[in-house]
Amino acid sequence: MQTLIWNDLTEEEKKQALTRPAISASADIKKAVENIAELVKSKGDSALFELTEKFDRVTRDSLVVSPQEINDAINRIPEELKQAIQQAKRNITTFHEAQKPQTVDVATQEGVRCQLLTRPIQRVGLYIPGGSAPLFSTVLMLAIPAKIAGCQQIILCSPPPIADEILYSANLCGVEKIYTIGGAQAVFAMANGTETVPQVDKIFGPGNAFVTEAKRQVQQQGTAIDMPAGPSEVLVIADEFADPDFVASDLLSQAEHGADSQVILVTPSIELAQATETAIEQQIAKLPREQTAWKALENSRIFIGEDLRECVNVSNQYAPEHLVVQVENPRNLLPFLDNAGSIFLGAYSPESMGDYASGTNHVLPTYAYTKTHSSLGLADFSKRMTVQELSPQGFQQLAPTVMKMAEAEKLDAHKQAVSIRLAKINAGI
Repeated sequence: MQTLIWNDLTEEEKKQALTRPAISASADIKKAVENIAELVKSKGDSALFELTEKFDRVTRDSLVVSPQEINDAINRIPEELKQAIQQAKRNITTFHEAQKPQTVDVATQEGVRCQLLTRPIQRVGLYIPGGSAPLFSTVLMLAIPAKIAGCQQIILCSPPPIADEILYSANLCGVEKIYTIGGAQAVFAMANGTETVPQVDKIFGPGNAFVTEAKRQVQQQGTAIDMPAGPSEVLVIADEFADPDFVASDLLSQAEHGADSQVILVTPSIELAQATETAIEQQIAKLPREQTAWKALENSRIFIGEDLRECVNVSNQYAPEHLVVQVENPRNLLPFLDNAGSIFLGAYSPESMGDYASGTNHVLPTYAYTKTHSSLGLADFSKRMTVQELSPQGFQQLAPTVMKMAEAEKLDAHKQAVSIRLAKINAGI
């Protein structure tokens, strides 16, 4: 990892040092995804079968996972893993239940009642990647809040063969329809519907470059998505009291995600930085995904700050997906941390806890989107509506204000909608 003294950098050098590896769908990916979109649109289920054979090398008679397949998968899951998934589900449920919105019903003035109502998004689609690391934990992170929010239709797509753990987790969370469809074609199937796959209103879940590009395209066409996606990342703020073995393990836990992941260490202690690099070299050799982690480290940085306040400033500028705070009194820094997807305070709060079972959601904005976007939560599976109701007395009192404002904006019909009513009230009609 490249080590830089923050105060030795010019403003332009600081900006460059905090830049993520470039992410952009190549022209080839965009064109390939557009072709998939057209194929799914024109041929429906037939296209999904063809693309499954082409990309997943799997031939199926049905796009739907049968109850028997789900039961068989459940029976193959070791009991210890079932218990672990169930505990994670309990914690995630507890945290998201606590996010249920409070009732807002207020009189802004006498006779003027305003309310804020929350309603679930009716139809949602969950995409769960397969491959070498089937993310069954993401099933919990998506399906649990969807259920709590009250979404009436929850479907799940994942490329075949779907891992037993994904099927078990989906069944545990009450997902009733599971489809063996992966890649961009799954996104387009959920966005537009086919003979078998129902159309949804919003699509959630991570994926590769093709899935990400497909989500971008369907968003432009009117289907909502969870959030902008980018490579995984972590920033660790650590002081001289931090354990370098812990710091190294947190950096590597994100570096193993992919070669385009980025990990950052910000510390006022050069000694801690050097000890962490030594610990990384010792730990990385034990990882099955060692080469992937090394490639990610090529894009990573260590910044030496003057003090912890400066380290916080660097973190807020970078705006990480995951922020790990390993300092002597971590909660003291919390009021100053403004931009992060999820924050992990203290030596015994590794990012892995939030990824799986602490209760918070691991679907987080990346690529500095934490400056404007939030971590996934219950609110993402619902929408808000406002209600207003005025009594005749409340209307009369507010009418002059509204007419004056409408007149100033030269919107005469707005003024008229008030003045006609006011005239009838004054006439006793």
